[in-house]
Amino acid sequence: MTSITARLSRKPYAVCTYLAKSIAQDGEGATKLIEVTVEGAEDQAGARQAARAVVSSLLVKTAMHGNDPNWGRIVAALGRSGAEVKESKLDVYLNDVCVMKRGSPAPFNQEEMRLALSSSDDVLIRLCLNLGNDKATAWGCDLSEEYVTINSSYST
Repeated sequence: MTSITARLSRKPYAVCTYLAKSIAQDGEGATKLIEVTVEGAEDQAGARQAARAVVSSLLVKTAMHGNDPNWGRIVAALGRSGAEVKESKLDVYLNDVCVMKRGSPAPFNQEEMRLALSSSDDVLIRLCLNLGNDKATAWGCDLSEEYVTINSSYST
């Protein structure tokens, strides 16, 4: 059994997850896979809505391409999502580093975070809403100069 086959056979929906991540990662000109997990949502629909809004935000995509740990862009996208959010309960993690705790900025070393973002092809964003028990994950890619060039150079 190959290593991919072995990994995929261990979890339900593993093949679907693998394919979804591959599609996002293989975006034209993409340099990073962005994974957004929303935890502690009031309901599944809100968790999905929030995760999709953050991963599709152009400002989040460009920040991640530029290795910018700009949690404000993440929170702004979350706020626009329409999901139930209470700022005083919100925790935000970027690559497992807490950058916002209970709605307030958490201390972290920005230069170390920039280096961590630049040395990885994956960006993990975890949003803990602390309102319920539902969870969702969405995948997308960064927005690079190459993506813009590729997609602006042809017409259909």
